[in-house]
Amino acid sequence: MLTAAFVAQYRPMWASNSDDKSARSKLPDLPIAPVLRYPASMPYRVDITVPPDDAFDRLVQLGALDIEPIGEDLAAIIPDDVTPDAVAHALNVTEVNVSPAVARDSGSVWLLQLRPFRIGGIVIVPADVATPPDALRLTDSTAFGTGHHPTTVLCIEAIEEVVTTAVPDSMLDVGTGSGVLALAALKLGVPRAVGLDIASDVLKIAGENGRLNNLSDRLQLILGGPEVVSGVWPLVVANVLAAPLIDMAPILVRRVGNGGCLILSGIPSSLESEVRRTYERLGMRHVRSEVRAGWTVVVFQTSW
Repeated sequence: MLTAAFVAQYRPMWASNSDDKSARSKLPDLPIAPVLRYPASMPYRVDITVPPDDAFDRLVQLGALDIEPIGEDLAAIIPDDVTPDAVAHALNVTEVNVSPAVARDSGSVWLLQLRPFRIGGIVIVPADVATPPDALRLTDSTAFGTGHHPTTVLCIEAIEEVVTTAVPDSMLDVGTGSGVLALAALKLGVPRAVGLDIASDVLKIAGENGRLNNLSDRLQLILGGPEVVSGVWPLVVANVLAAPLIDMAPILVRRVGNGGCLILSGIPSSLESEVRRTYERLGMRHVRSEVRAGWTVVVFQTSW
């Protein structure tokens, strides 16, 4: 999973509603992982006191990245190219309260708060929400891996596809971040997982998420990249950017066992062919690629 440290060394929204924790805890029909829209600059938060009845629709028309009722008021995350005056004018109010918005997933996901949602067979929920026992709980942290970024969604879907065919006995998660991919694999039935990251603070967050889900005994976390481990895994996942994926390709393919699967993401769609050709030259067989919101997942199988 992309982390701040991976981004610095190798780097790379969504909208919905509800601040009522009792409502959130019921987990009704959860939204499927969304197709995100990306802001051109730094979004900001607005809070509207006593909003008009059609405020939600008007905010959507303004391009709001997230909207949520808070009691009788309304909060939204607004793109930088829409001024607060324009928001007030569209809502026919004298003023709106403006404050900084909180970015997640290395500044690529803008949410007022994390909410339960589903990716395939995995339900991801905030740590403070009452959940069904099989849900994947994540703390709200600075580590990449809230589950909302398209690369995370694509990787979990690809992992689930692999597991549906034949459950591997272990997986290696390179750039684990919050640990979401490794933990999702464990939830899907993979017996053991190893998560690598070059940031020690991020590994602490992944460890906390492992404990939160009672999966610590099946999750091993190691500081460093793929060069610090030896051996092979039947399933290897790396959700980092295109440049580090190309740089680490020779060592990464040596971590995939005979007949194993390699899942790569964090790849802008414009660079898919370059990444794919790099791994094909090293003997990996391209299985499929999928694009979502400008990001690509590439799935390989070994030719040995």
